[in-house]
Amino acid sequence: MATHQVTVERRDSLHLKVSRVLREESSHRLDVYLFVPSEIGLNAHVLSEDAFYHGAIHVKRTYYSDRHRLPLVMSRLAGKRLDTDQYRLGLSLYAYQYVVALERSTQALLDQARLARKAEKRGTEKVEKPEQAPGAGKPEDAKEETGRLRDQLEETLDLARGILRRLRRQEPTDESLHRYYANIDNYLSWFTEQQLLALIAHLPRGNDYRQIRTRLLGVCHDEDEHRRARHYNSERVTRDPTRMSNKMRLLRRLIEYPVTLKQRNQELGGGEEKAVKGLATAVVMVFVTLGLLEARAVLGDITALFVLSLAVLYALREVFKDDLRITLWRWLRRGRPKWRRQYLDAHSNAVLGRQLEWFDYQRYSGLDEDIRRVRKRNMAQREEIVLHYRSSSRMSPTRFLSGYDRTRETLTLNLSPLARLMDKGDHHVYRLEEKGQVVREPVEKRHLINLVIREVEGDGTPLLQRWKIVMSRSKIVDVELVHEEETD
Repeated sequence: MATHQVTVERRDSLHLKVSRVLREESSHRLDVYLFVPSEIGLNAHVLSEDAFYHGAIHVKRTYYSDRHRLPLVMSRLAGKRLDTDQYRLGLSLYAYQYVVALERSTQALLDQARLARKAEKRGTEKVEKPEQAPGAGKPEDAKEETGRLRDQLEETLDLARGILRRLRRQEPTDESLHRYYANIDNYLSWFTEQQLLALIAHLPRGNDYRQIRTRLLGVCHDEDEHRRARHYNSERVTRDPTRMSNKMRLLRRLIEYPVTLKQRNQELGGGEEKAVKGLATAVVMVFVTLGLLEARAVLGDITALFVLSLAVLYALREVFKDDLRITLWRWLRRGRPKWRRQYLDAHSNAVLGRQLEWFDYQRYSGLDEDIRRVRKRNMAQREEIVLHYRSSSRMSPTRFLSGYDRTRETLTLNLSPLARLMDKGDHHVYRLEEKGQVVREPVEKRHLINLVIREVEGDGTPLLQRWKIVMSRSKIVDVELVHEEETD
């Protein structure tokens, strides 16, 4: 059974983020299939393959480790013998490791908090309506879940405060280093506050969470006071959420730069395309020349009929030259990669790995049996347009930054080109309430896009997943993982 995992989440209104971890030195292959409803009118003439690839697919890789390397990094920072570049690299590693870990922990806690809040709401409804089925709820299970969530919140809070405390003990005195430290400390303080506030907003309202909510609020207040005491941000920036968010976005890029692999992209087949163009021209010219010689032999001297024949031959040349070139080019490039991507270390510029990429439109009948099985399309469904992206990569961990042997790939899919093809309009539906009242409600038109992902590590077992993407013209409404036993 595959041990690897691919996660899909909504990044903002019209972007999907597909994340995976490349674990070993073996090769990795990723297939992403988008099943788009045909009613929106998507085809290769409306949106070409090259346009979608360059405008809607963005790949980023960073160093990754699921083991705690913070003590190692902190020992380097405490050594006080690092030059400016080494200090910035070590501090960015420390901050990035903390940010990724807190994001992952907070997301898991948010999911649990939402479930706990729904359970609390259902419990309130059962109290208000005692005529419902008795014994449906299990209070002891609810108490156990509440206690487990509180413990995990306490642990996350203690870890976050401890990591920030250790960072601030190593505050440098050198002005050039302190400026970099202040930017990192500013972002980590704000980021920690934002994550904790998100948890507070989604926690159940019951008394069971009052104490942990008070602790979370206390830490948020302390971080806000810490930034104010250090004068990290002006009052104008602090009062304006937009300016504050944009500033922190830039500081986040400052942290990620040393751990993000640089990329060098190359489009494949340039020389072959010129050769095919020349070959097509030569083949057509051979037939045109033979036609001219035959016309001269039949018609004799230059006459009006000979000139007309010459015009027809050159017209045929222009038509068949392009058709022959396109046919030869498609035949030659069928199934072959279209782009090559090289990954380089941001610090040493050493080549860490290479990746080949494909993107094309496909017919449902031409898909693999595994993909069709996971899609589970039935006869009642309308036709769909299938977009297929594939990448095949191999990394060299021996050249990685010290302490890291894996990378984390983030594939961002920009669905705004699809959203622009969707209808703007909405309509109203009518609903009858219990007391006989008729209510009119506005309904936005939405479309269902299926996302099927297949990942293979070396000769391992393929991982197959299907996700339902519900989106409108303005935003992605929902992203849901579909398990194999479920049906549409």
